[in-house]
Amino acid sequence: MLTIDALRNYGANVEEGLARCINNEALYLRLAGTVVDEKSFDKLHEALAANNLDEAFEAAHALKGVLGNLAITPIYDKVVEITELLRSRTEMDYSALEAEIQDKREELRSIM
Repeated sequence: MLTIDALRNYGANVEEGLARCINNEALYLRLAGTVVDEKSFDKLHEALAANNLDEAFEAAHALKGVLGNLAITPIYDKVVEITELLRSRTEMDYSALEAEIQDKREELRSIM
């Protein structure tokens, strides 16, 4: 079961996330619990596999919003990095950065 302490230990900025949820702990935990199943992770993966940087940017940008609003910083920091590279349509191998994002996603999944 996801807890505030588990999120804090994971590295989330719990105070910031709670503030955005008007300090409603149940709401924050419910929303944070949905992050690992966010469809934009799959969309990002598929778009990168197809080398579709426009769609990859859209997926990364959507993730950035979700993760930023909930202050899930361990994944958010990596998503910000890939979002900015995709925003400028940087031609590169994104696999290592995507793997880091997926690793942080799985780490979050493991504390739920």
